Amino acid sequence: MLKSHRSEEENFYLNCRAAYLSVFKSSLSNITSKEQLCHVLQQAGRNPSQKLLNKYWTPRTKRLNFDDFCEILQKEKPTEHDELLRVFKKLDNNGDGYISLSELRKVLTTMGEKMNNEEVNEIFSLIKTNKDAQFDYTEFCRTLESTAEQCKTAALEKLEADAKLRRQNFGNQSDRSPKSSAAPPAASQQESLQKQEPDAGLPRRDSRSSSRPSSARSRRSSTCTAIAMAASNSRSAKLMEPKFLQESHHSHMKGCFFLEEDGTIVSLQYRLHVPQTTTVYLTIQPLNLNQNQDKPSPWMSVDTALLGVTAGEGKEDSNVVCVTELRDKEKFVWKGELSEGTYYLLPFSTGCRLVPSRKSEAPGTELVFRNQDSGELELTKEFRSALSDIFEVIDLDGNGLLSLEEYNLFEERTSGEKCDEDAWAVCRENFDTKKNMLTRQGFMELNLMEANDREGDTRDLWITLEAMGFNRALEMVGACPFIIDVYCENVKPILQAVNLESGAKMLSTALQRSIVSRGEGRPVKGHDGVTVYTCRGDSRISSVIANKTNQKVVVQVNNEQSKNCGSSRRMSVFAVEVPARAKIVCQHVMPINEKQEWIYSCVESIIS
Repeated sequence: MLKSHRSEEENFYLNCRAAYLSVFKSSLSNITSKEQLCHVLQQAGRNPSQKLLNKYWTPRTKRLNFDDFCEILQKEKPTEHDELLRVFKKLDNNGDGYISLSELRKVLTTMGEKMNNEEVNEIFSLIKTNKDAQFDYTEFCRTLESTAEQCKTAALEKLEADAKLRRQNFGNQSDRSPKSSAAPPAASQQESLQKQEPDAGLPRRDSRSSSRPSSARSRRSSTCTAIAMAASNSRSAKLMEPKFLQESHHSHMKGCFFLEEDGTIVSLQYRLHVPQTTTVYLTIQPLNLNQNQDKPSPWMSVDTALLGVTAGEGKEDSNVVCVTELRDKEKFVWKGELSEGTYYLLPFSTGCRLVPSRKSEAPGTELVFRNQDSGELELTKEFRSALSDIFEVIDLDGNGLLSLEEYNLFEERTSGEKCDEDAWAVCRENFDTKKNMLTRQGFMELNLMEANDREGDTRDLWITLEAMGFNRALEMVGACPFIIDVYCENVKPILQAVNLESGAKMLSTALQRSIVSRGEGRPVKGHDGVTVYTCRGDSRISSVIANKTNQKVVVQVNNEQSKNCGSSRRMSVFAVEVPARAKIVCQHVMPINEKQEWIYSCVESIIS
C-alpha cells in the first residue's frame, strides 16, 4: 500500500516539474504574471478559468514559485470526462447527443462564471459542427481530454530528452510528517555527526524510478550533516529569572508576524535605548488573545526570536550583539550585558510553524447588518470580535489606546498610507477618544463609518482583515502576535516600534552572521569555495551557504533522511541559488513533534 502511494506521489511531482520546466528554464524561476500562471497550468493538463486564476493570482500577488504551483495542482484536479459529459447532458433537451452552438453560447455568457465573446469564440474554434450548427458533445469531451493529455505528454517528453533540465529537476515535496525511511548512522542524543562522503559513489538507481534526483547520485561531491536531538522537555522547563526583574526597570512592546502571500514573514522592528552599561534580560513570546486560558490562541506554538544589532550609521553592517536562544516554554530569552547606546531589535520566526493555510471557499462571514428597527448599519458580533483582536495587536504599548504613531503603523500595513495631523484631528472629533488617542470603541466606530461611506459594501474592510492575517471565517491564520519584554538591572530601558525600510535586509544579514559565528562550517567536497555552516540550538537547527567564488552556484539540499523534522522551506528536497561572493540562509529545521526524538540529516550537493 505504501509503495503504491509513493509511486503515485512521484508521478504527480514528475508531471508538476515537466509542466513547469516546459515554460521556465529552471524550477527556481518564479511565475510573475497571471498569464504565465495560465500557461503553466495548461501545460499541466488543466483548463483554468478566470475565476480559478483570480483565486490564486490576487491583486496583492507579485509572484508564485514552484512549490505554490504544486499546491495549486494538488487542489485543482483536472475535470473528469464523465463530469463534463453530465454537464452537457443537462443541456441536451432531446437526448440525441447534440447541442447547438447558440444554446451553448447563451449558457457560457449568462450563467455561472460568465465568459466574454472572445473566450467563447476561442472554445468554438475547437468544435466541429454539423449542417444544423450543432456539435457532438461526446466527441468534443474526448477532444478536450486528448488535448490536455497531449500537453502533459509533450512536457514529459521534453523533460526526458533534455538532460540539463533533468539536472535542474529539483524536488519539491512537502514534508510535514515524520519520515519512516532509514535513519542516518546511529548517534547518541544531542550528538552532532558531521562528515564528508567518500569518493566512491553508492549504487545508482535507474533515473526513471523516481521523480527526484537520488541523493546517492550526487554524494561524490557533497557534504552530509547528521544531528540527533533528544525529545524536548521545554514545555515544563523553567529558567531562573534574575532578581532585578522589577517593574521600574521594565519596558514592553507588542508586535505581530505577518505571513505574506509569497511565504515570507514580516514584522515591525524595535529601537532599544540603554542609558548606561547594564545587565539586560530580553524576552519574546507569542501573545495569547484568547480570554479562555484553557483554550489558548492557535499560534502559541509558533517559534519566535529576537536578534539585537548595533544601530550604527550603516544599518546593514550592524553587529549582532544578542540572540534569544534560551527557552522557557513559549518564551525565548537572552541575558547578558549591553553597553550604553542604541540598538535595533529584529523579531524573527523561522516559518516552520507559521505556514500558509488553505484558503476557505466559503463566501465569508457577514461583517455588517442593517438594524430592522432603525435602518442603520451595525457591526456583526463576529466582526466586532475580530476588530477587538486587531486593536489588541496594534495597541503596541498596551495602554488600551491608539496613538497616531500606532494607528499609522496599522495604516501602513493595511493601506500603505499614513494619517496626517489634520486627519487625526477629524478622528478625535468624530470618534471616541481619550487623551487625544483612539479608544477601542472609537476604533469600532471608525470601521462602521467606513462601511456607511460605502453603503454597506465590505470589500475594503475585507482587504484590511486579510492584511491583518484573517481568513473569510474571521480566523487569524496568517499572523502571530507577540510581546517583547526588556528588563535592565540599573536603568529604565526605552523601547520604540519602528518600520525600517532596510529592516528585511538587516534581519537577513543578522541571521547569516549569527549562524556563521555560532555554527560549524564544512566545505562542500570538491568545491572549497562553497561552505555550509550549520548551527544547532535547543529548539532549531539553521544553516547558511557561503559562496566565496566569483560565479553563482546552485546547491541541491536533500532532507529526505531526516526524521520528525519540518523545514522552513516546506520541502524535503530543494535547490538554493547562491550569487557569487555571497551568503544565503539555506533553511531552518524544527521538530514536528517536540515530545519525540528528531534527527536532522541533510546532504548538500553542488549541481551547477
